[in-house]
Amino acid sequence: MLAVILLVAVVLGVSYTFHHFVVKGQKCMSKAKLHGKTVIVTGSNTGIGKTTAIDLAKRGARVILACRCKQRGETALQEVRNESGSNQVVFMQLDLGSLKSVRSFAETFLKSEPRLDILINNAGICMQGQTEDGFGLMFGVNHLGHFLLTNLLLDRLKECGPSRIVNVSSMAHNFGKIDFDCLNSHKTLGFGTSSYRVFQVYCDSKLCNVLFNHELAKRLQGTSVTCYTLHPGAISSDLGRNTSSVLHVVLKPVTTFFFKNTIQGCQTTLHCALQEGIEHLSGRYFSNCTVRELYAKAKDDAAAKKLWEISERFCGLP
Repeated sequence: MLAVILLVAVVLGVSYTFHHFVVKGQKCMSKAKLHGKTVIVTGSNTGIGKTTAIDLAKRGARVILACRCKQRGETALQEVRNESGSNQVVFMQLDLGSLKSVRSFAETFLKSEPRLDILINNAGICMQGQTEDGFGLMFGVNHLGHFLLTNLLLDRLKECGPSRIVNVSSMAHNFGKIDFDCLNSHKTLGFGTSSYRVFQVYCDSKLCNVLFNHELAKRLQGTSVTCYTLHPGAISSDLGRNTSSVLHVVLKPVTTFFFKNTIQGCQTTLHCALQEGIEHLSGRYFSNCTVRELYAKAKDDAAAKKLWEISERFCGLP
């Protein structure tokens, strides 16, 4: 009996230590205040996007909630205002799966808002489908929409420098690959609706985020704009809201204990957006509020340039 009690005590102790020091992770230490600054957070009606917006609003920023669904966006608007105590929070509709919507959002923003200091490309989706422009849904939303949005807003970011662009990726990019032949022929990263194929295409889209950031940093050299990409951690949020309800029930105990909550999960985003003295790390990849090394495929100059050029063509940019 004593042996059993000791075993249980050891298991509980190890579990607590793992959860406290590994799962919870580091906290953004920046005390920066953002009065007079304007920030856009895409996908900020839910998950880490919303908690990121709340934190930034508490710091005094004017925060633009850029979300696809008007109803959910307006609900989030009230929640962010209430939790932050700020009335400098605005909802603007943005469907990253529609290039027309991205252009409309950028046009409206540039006409109505004089500043842009931080752009946080946070929104993401994990499901197969097709955008209204005929692109694979995860390629269109996770990469292409953000690519166009960033390019349309780049001049304003330069005018308001020093400014930052934060591209939320995932360690899943390590399992990604980019089939340029498939992209050129079919405007998608891959096909199939099995759980494996959906996850594979998600990984591919996250690799696009990292390569985009790599090439963007090169093009921003000599300007007052810096950019960063990151893995926020495994987070218990509703990114997987389109998966089966049975899977949600089965995984609930795992996600509750082993995954970060959204407050813990937004810390690396905040670090990249706010931390003083990381300007020289523009183009780098962060995890747990710490810069990390990338595998060769995630900093491949030729692949990053090729992705940029095909994205320009797909978006109709000069």
